[in-house]
Amino acid sequence: MTPRRWIFSVSWASLAESAAGWVAGTIYPDDCRICAEPLRDISRVPVCAACLESVEAWNPGVACVQCRAPFLEEWSLDASGLCAACREGQTGFDSAFSYGSYQGVLRQLIHEFKYGRIETLAGPLGILLSKALPRDKRFDAIVPMPMHWWRRYRRGFNQAALLAGELSRRTGIPVEMPLRREYGIRQSGLSLAERERNRGGAFVGRRGRRVEGKRILLIDDVLTTGATARACSRALKRVGAAHVSVVTLARADRRVPPAKTGAS
Repeated sequence: MTPRRWIFSVSWASLAESAAGWVAGTIYPDDCRICAEPLRDISRVPVCAACLESVEAWNPGVACVQCRAPFLEEWSLDASGLCAACREGQTGFDSAFSYGSYQGVLRQLIHEFKYGRIETLAGPLGILLSKALPRDKRFDAIVPMPMHWWRRYRRGFNQAALLAGELSRRTGIPVEMPLRREYGIRQSGLSLAERERNRGGAFVGRRGRRVEGKRILLIDDVLTTGATARACSRALKRVGAAHVSVVTLARADRRVPPAKTGAS
């Protein structure tokens, strides 16, 4: 009996080639999500090297030496460089560090990571985050900003947890999860007064996961008004943290309107 021989026509071969191209295009996109230029290297990160390298470190100029909040004039700070909030102990955290300003390419990258759900951006963004760390200070644990389980389920991941994992791999500092977040109104889009009212009771300690005497790095993507960071820092100190430094990729500079980036 003559064995059957499978012969693919040109149309079948073209279909297979198109399918392979679609799969490759889905896994490894053709164009940069920021500048739309063709990607020349195969990568799981859909952003070109030029755009990643274009993100500049933030130089706020006049800023509080503790919370790093930017100001227009030096008279907003006292002789030691502290703003009124830090002098009165209102910040909750002991220091704050951010790599860049929340505008331009960095803002677009954060939007693609957070809302575009491109988890592979955690790698290059983690590199930027590590550059924001103070080199002269010691820390015992990294704590990602907690996200309520329902919001984490809807998004598919906690962006702060991914960033914390990247930072841990680069520094050797362990990640700990001593807090959980209760459900509440989303902070984004609220005024400063509304954020302050909404923050109460948002974070509670997990049973058996205390951080007594530890120096904590609290990780998040963006520091805007600082209301969430203040609430979380105070909760960390309630469960025993001795020191809390907030480290974010970007900080909103309210002295100038944010540049339009086209990101949603």
